[in-house]
Amino acid sequence: MRALLYTVWTSLQDSVSKQDIREQIWDYMEARNLADFPRPVHHRIPNFKGSYLACQNIKDLAVFARTQEVKVDPDKPLEGVRLLALQSKKTLLVPTPRLRTGLFNKITPPPGATKDILRKCATSQGVRNYSTPVGLDSRVLVDLVVVGSVAVSEKGWRIGKGEGYADLEYAMMVSMGAVSQGTPVVTIVHDCQVVDIPETLLEDHDLTVDYILTPTRVITTGCERPKPTGIVWSKISCEMMGKMPVLRSLRCREEQAGKDVTLRDTHQGLPRARAALSTVRSPRELPSLESGSWQGDDVPSSTVYIGNLPRDARVSELKRALSARGAAPSRLTWQGPQRGAFLHYRDPAEAWQAISRLQGFCLGANTVRVALARHQGASGLAGGRTGEPHPDP
Repeated sequence: MRALLYTVWTSLQDSVSKQDIREQIWDYMEARNLADFPRPVHHRIPNFKGSYLACQNIKDLAVFARTQEVKVDPDKPLEGVRLLALQSKKTLLVPTPRLRTGLFNKITPPPGATKDILRKCATSQGVRNYSTPVGLDSRVLVDLVVVGSVAVSEKGWRIGKGEGYADLEYAMMVSMGAVSQGTPVVTIVHDCQVVDIPETLLEDHDLTVDYILTPTRVITTGCERPKPTGIVWSKISCEMMGKMPVLRSLRCREEQAGKDVTLRDTHQGLPRARAALSTVRSPRELPSLESGSWQGDDVPSSTVYIGNLPRDARVSELKRALSARGAAPSRLTWQGPQRGAFLHYRDPAEAWQAISRLQGFCLGANTVRVALARHQGASGLAGGRTGEPHPDP
């Protein structure tokens, strides 16, 4: 397998990409029936025949024997490691799917759990049914990290399925003090997934591994390439921030600590919005700057709604915080009893730029909700005054 892939990639010379390698691995595993449920394995961390056997090899690692708290990804081929951790009475942490509701779930089997119950706890269903969330303020110290991979090299260089969750999860654990550079990282793969990976494909945020377990081998990589030292905010998009509340909370903390938390697309919203505005002829044709299209008598709003403000928030405090973010409005309408405010800007493009800059914005202990407001025309919401702004649903 390695010789086959090496021949293919060598012919591509410098044009080889991470996606090329992923596609070769996925195609090979499917074509030779090495893949296991769920199939097809394309666009997944591939499960494979022999994954349970590969997982058993972790018992031979001294780092597993002395581990008290282990973080294992929810991928199907890692199910055997999750079971071993539970059987060994270790604290098992599993990331929440796509980080939508937090960072970790702690798997807590019921008292006196049988072997069958422990097996269920190790499955994706068990992760949902037998887990409790672990907050950012929890004192978590992870001794061992186990991740899935699509491809990995004997040097410890790893390629995931392309969504970056394992890299981001590790970076978030660094930010909350749960792991350090000395925390070992293990991956479980089929032998055919151990391939040569060009070093030119690696980036600073890519997670490397210290041990590779296959059905036939235990590989100590001796990797000296540094692991991520925290979240690289310039790689994070506003879209990701919107989908991951835990990421917004971490960004708020790091901003308060004085770190640079500028997002990838912070400075791109204004040119995009102005370009959109310059190519239309009438208000009805203007695209929504938040999502979808403006319909009916709605016209693009230059007003931004912010909510979930602290109950004791003051207008002066909010204005100072907005100025510090570079999002000071030309006018502010205070909605104190509703714990919100409308921010009025000169045009929709400026409003869009403010939304971009306010992603992850915190005031006091609260993460503020930010949304584009819409002006409803005469046929707008029932009971609303003509031209009155409303939060964009």
